[in-house]
Amino acid sequence: MEFSNSLIDWYLQNKRNLPWRNTNDPYQIWLSEIILQQTRVAQGMPYFEAFIRNFPTVLDLASASEEEVLKLWQGLGYYSRARNLHAAAKYIVNELNGVFPSTYKELLELKGVGDYTAAAIASFSYNEPVAVVDGNVFRVLARIFNISSDIAIPKTKKEFQKLAQELLPIDNAASFNQAIMEFGALQCVPKSPNCEVCVFNSKCLALQKKIVDKLPVKQKKVKVRNRYFNYLIIIDKDNNFVVEKREDKGIWFNLYQFELLESDDKKKLEDVVAEIKTKFKPQSVLLKNTEEIIHKLSHQHLYIHFFELKFDNSIEKAVPISELIKLPFPIVIHNFIESNYL
Repeated sequence: MEFSNSLIDWYLQNKRNLPWRNTNDPYQIWLSEIILQQTRVAQGMPYFEAFIRNFPTVLDLASASEEEVLKLWQGLGYYSRARNLHAAAKYIVNELNGVFPSTYKELLELKGVGDYTAAAIASFSYNEPVAVVDGNVFRVLARIFNISSDIAIPKTKKEFQKLAQELLPIDNAASFNQAIMEFGALQCVPKSPNCEVCVFNSKCLALQKKIVDKLPVKQKKVKVRNRYFNYLIIIDKDNNFVVEKREDKGIWFNLYQFELLESDDKKKLEDVVAEIKTKFKPQSVLLKNTEEIIHKLSHQHLYIHFFELKFDNSIEKAVPISELIKLPFPIVIHNFIESNYL
């Protein structure tokens, strides 16, 4: 109880004024939680505001096309979040008569909603006493209570969940969950936290043992795959562009792109040009970026070149630039279009 009270007192004095904290509307809270997965608040805020502006209710979101949703999401990454968000909105409208689920258990039925997100919505909207456990909570609890279990191992999640649930005040779940996440985001940060001003500095076991920088323990390492993308900007005699929708279930599923030549190994640019000339027989080929663009994703590094191919005939299904910019693209392609053709 002392831990919970101290944490909530800290929160009330230090919390950020965020729009999703000024409501108990489950739609807005759900939207904010999905946006903030793998995303910093500063980056996510304008996206949250844009979604609320364009889709003020779950019915509005469900009624939108997938392309509209993906276009609004453009630049946030992890696009499966947007597709799951859209699918869940349609499920709520079509299967639940537009009534948002009101319990932790029911929320877990929504596509893209796991234990953490369900606990966040259930507690923030309905004050259901279910503790949240995310990266911030792992860090705070691991340090204060000196827990060295590897958080990359699934069974460790149960250990932290049990402790968080024991610490959770039954009658004030919303404030506690907000507080512990905010404490991890603002005070007990991953690197070089200012422990001198921490309200728990006399009780933090990691600080006493001088192992704050060692916790939490996460030993699983992500293997990064290198991929080499050569995008071909095919432009016909009417200055229309050829684009295609990605149907590979991997990255950027259902987003648009230019014709792609991909390889697992780096090729010489002159070899790529020779391949383009042989395969496509364009009127001209122009390398648009001599220095490759490196686009880093969580498990992949993409090394990208863009080639402009001009043709002296009309191409069926090619679209003008005015239509092109309405389509959802991966942000690296969107930025290239904006810099070179707008």
